[in-house]
Amino acid sequence: MGHSLVLALSISAPVLCCDQGFAGQGTVLEARGSVAQVPVGQERRSHEPASQLPAEATTSPSYSPEQVQRGQSLFSVQCGFCHGRDAAGGEAGPDLTSSELVAKDIRGNEIGQVVRAGRIDKGMPLFNVNDADLAAIVAFIHDQKIKITSKEGRRRTVQMEDLQTGSAEHGKEYFNGAGGCSKCHSPSADLAGVASRLRGLALLHHMLYPGGGRGAGPVAAAATVTVILPSGETVRGKLAYKDEFVIGLTDSSGWYRSWFKSQVKFTVDDPLQAHVEQLGKYTDETMHDVLAYLQTLQ
Repeated sequence: MGHSLVLALSISAPVLCCDQGFAGQGTVLEARGSVAQVPVGQERRSHEPASQLPAEATTSPSYSPEQVQRGQSLFSVQCGFCHGRDAAGGEAGPDLTSSELVAKDIRGNEIGQVVRAGRIDKGMPLFNVNDADLAAIVAFIHDQKIKITSKEGRRRTVQMEDLQTGSAEHGKEYFNGAGGCSKCHSPSADLAGVASRLRGLALLHHMLYPGGGRGAGPVAAAATVTVILPSGETVRGKLAYKDEFVIGLTDSSGWYRSWFKSQVKFTVDDPLQAHVEQLGKYTDETMHDVLAYLQTLQ
């Protein structure tokens, strides 16, 4: 099989993310357990574990077409950049239609807390929204979940069994041999217990793109650049920009500086360059073999 890469959409954690353009708006509000339109007398019940609720409270509620349509408009503006306009995954956010958090949500008691409190560590700001708007957004998310999950052949996630096609033995051979992975990594050092920390697609994503991104784990050391000016002065810093014509860096004082490549000499030290080059060497077989090997590093 020729060289190729697997492109997959999935969710590694039930995280809500929103349009970065709204970051910082509003003030921190107390997270609420439920949103508007919960029938009188059920406010307290909505905070109870699902297993203690009556059967009718744990089923998917129905929403009016008007509320769903309003939620679609709000979601598209405020959340679509990350989660996609259809809530099935986007630029940076996961597929909410397959989210465990959404699955156990009852009229916003789970979604509402995340929207109003945010998840700053995941890159999601808090949102100051009123009960009616939040209820509409919740209605749209649940409506999309029902529509997508009810259609056969429209699975948007990657299951663990989808990734179990490789040979751990062959993966270990590739890791220590042709792949050259052992030159920088060790199963008893930086990779010790990696399969316990990352599973499924999150582990594959970390293997292919260790520099960051959703589910990729800790961000590796940033690339650095050393620039020698015509005067002989040497400037060092974190690589901030590079294209065909310009090289830019952020120096130790936090200043951004850039030069035309043709006018300076420079060297770039990127700890992840080997991974970038490896992407062009992997075949489907070797990629899944290495993944199978990494899954043994519990």
